Amino acid sequence: MSGPAPSDKQLPTVRPFYASTKFLIGFLIAAVVYVIGWRVTEMNPSALFKDAHLVRPLVMSLLQPEVVVRETESKVWETPFTLETDMSFGFGAPPPAAGANAGPLSVAPASGHVGDRVAVSGRGLTANTQGRLVWVNSVEQEFPLTEVRTDAAGNFEQTVTVPETARDPEQLVRLELFIAKGGWKISGTMKLTLSKIVETVFLGLMATTLAVFFAAPLGFLGARNLMTGRAPRALYYAVRFVFNILRSIEPLIMAILFAVWVGIGPFAGVLALAVHSTAALGKLFSEQIESIDPGPVEAITATGAKPLQIVLYGVLPQVVPQFLALTFYRWDINVRMSTIIGFVGGGGIGFLLQQWINLLQYNKAATALWAIAAVVIALDLISARIREKITTV
Repeated sequence: MSGPAPSDKQLPTVRPFYASTKFLIGFLIAAVVYVIGWRVTEMNPSALFKDAHLVRPLVMSLLQPEVVVRETESKVWETPFTLETDMSFGFGAPPPAAGANAGPLSVAPASGHVGDRVAVSGRGLTANTQGRLVWVNSVEQEFPLTEVRTDAAGNFEQTVTVPETARDPEQLVRLELFIAKGGWKISGTMKLTLSKIVETVFLGLMATTLAVFFAAPLGFLGARNLMTGRAPRALYYAVRFVFNILRSIEPLIMAILFAVWVGIGPFAGVLALAVHSTAALGKLFSEQIESIDPGPVEAITATGAKPLQIVLYGVLPQVVPQFLALTFYRWDINVRMSTIIGFVGGGGIGFLLQQWINLLQYNKAATALWAIAAVVIALDLISARIREKITTV
């Protein structure tokens, strides 16, 4: 006997996912969203190449942190600049004094307006020496312009912009050269940076510790699997609402609030980070509680245990390792966030970093940035190792 005849029916053809109507519609919607996003954010990749030369001096300064310095003495030269203002009533600004630019330091042109580009040059100065140019107005207010370095002949030339701090006709361009005369030593910038880095680490530690005290109990109240019943469920939604509100407010805004409330300093930063961390940890803790194994809880409940006993013996043993791991991770985050908190008076290294950037002292700012990077890397390695050991217990 012959077997059954082969069927003439063809197997259904499976269309690739990218040929489906849903995929095409989703792709078109995504394309429209990204086109709108490209325009809204004013994306301009060509600017990365067109203006790359503008950032080169800044990058070079950031690669040269002021860690160790030689003992130096400073020498100062000044040359006048006449600011042409609109208050001259058409008669023009007073002309620069004759021979004003005849010394080692000169500026050309010797008069102009705010925003003009002028060339500052030095001749016959100390060879191969680092220095800086400062604009000084009529009330002795200094505005750092740029750093300079003389060549083997003691000469340099630098183009600068007349700053907005210039107001009256009588202005000065000041050159300060730092001449080495002794051995190497740890810079004052580095010493100040180290002291503020220690403050930053403890700022993050204290904020995290305060947050854990509030987030741990609130995490149980924000866990859906524990808050059963009408009244507990209402409390659950209230706690979750508070978590979402506090997490939506940036710590930077909170730092401004607390700086006004308790004054500028690290205490304001601790409070700002603690409030935000309470909400963040509370949400993470509650999610850990919601993902526990219900078996031990049901077994303890069946014995007639009270709610507090259920939490102590059925929930806590399952979540303590995760709580500790999340706490260490949050400390790592708070140390990094405290850098930005310092920009608005929250203490720590961020306050110094802001001052040095505003004064265009990028070598000093680089010292702070590298110190921050070193601390963050160290904390990340330590916290990762601790989390690994905790979660494997």
